[in-house]
Amino acid sequence: MVGVYSGAVIAGGLSRRFGEDKALYPYRGKPLIQWVLDSLQEAGERFIVANRPYPGFGVPVYPDLLPGADSLSGLHSALLHARYPWVAVAATDLPFLRPEYWAFLYEHALASPHPVVVAYNPEGHLEPLMAFYHQDCLPQVERQIREGDFLLRRVMEVLGATYIPAEEVVVRFGAQVFLNANRKEELP
Repeated sequence: MVGVYSGAVIAGGLSRRFGEDKALYPYRGKPLIQWVLDSLQEAGERFIVANRPYPGFGVPVYPDLLPGADSLSGLHSALLHARYPWVAVAATDLPFLRPEYWAFLYEHALASPHPVVVAYNPEGHLEPLMAFYHQDCLPQVERQIREGDFLLRRVMEVLGATYIPAEEVVVRFGAQVFLNANRKEELP
């Protein structure tokens, strides 16, 4: 069943610690970005937000419209380009995300009084680049970019969020779902 939400992969990072464009790094037979796109297969639409071309993935690629604000620029572009009010936003370096993870978060989004649904990882940190954002976040995102406040968590602090405990995610999908590869040697 296709979900009535958009799926956006944020691939705008410089991959300094990784040593090359991690989106295109081959992992277990396919580029890292393909793993993330595949996890979003149930979305009503999928696209990539990046300031460079990513041909060959069969989805549109949109640039940052307000560049220079790190991941917040990517979120801004994702919210503006999305056809659906809820947007699943994922970093490009999360090869263990699965469609079931997004379905789980989307159920919470549909019941949420808040415009963000985000999980904590087992270390107690929020995972804002494997979360759902409603397009209602757009004015706050634009305000933060104008004011030079590029923290994704500030969107949640100001607008409110539904926070999913790490235990709820781990029991369903395993701790590996949170693995984001900042260095090649972090990939199992």
